[in-house]
Amino acid sequence: MKATHSRISILIVALVLMLAAMPALAQSSLSPGDIPTYGSVALSAGFVPDPYEVAITSGGVYSASWELGSACTGYINDAPDFNVRWSGATEELFIGFTSSADTTLVVRTPSGFYWCSDDVYGLDPEVLLSYPQAGTYQVWVGSYHSDEYNSGTLYVSEIG
Repeated sequence: MKATHSRISILIVALVLMLAAMPALAQSSLSPGDIPTYGSVALSAGFVPDPYEVAITSGGVYSASWELGSACTGYINDAPDFNVRWSGATEELFIGFTSSADTTLVVRTPSGFYWCSDDVYGLDPEVLLSYPQAGTYQVWVGSYHSDEYNSGTLYVSEIG
């Protein structure tokens, strides 16, 4: 009987740990369906000029780690900052942000998966998407404090 209780206890602990590791997307305050603050662009494989660039200010009041899990850092808006509507076939698509400040990045794929990035090039974040699927990529640019807003450049590139 003791062995049965041990197995049940181990199964319960494993289930609790699995559930704790999942992002709480159902409880999220993020609004991926909202109109992006800084607009959107439609790009297809082989676009020029490469990189595509747009000026954005980072930051928001929502903690990315609270909304999406501990792999994400920084404070972001509820609405996306920018949308990239992607079409065509390419091996790699880079989405990054350059700024004089320490910033973070969240990218939601067309399938609803969130990629988070911090400090890839010095203090600048970048997400590398291998063989990106067609559809809309929603981008949030974060700052490390909820009352911090930093100007910079969001870029999208096939060449890195």
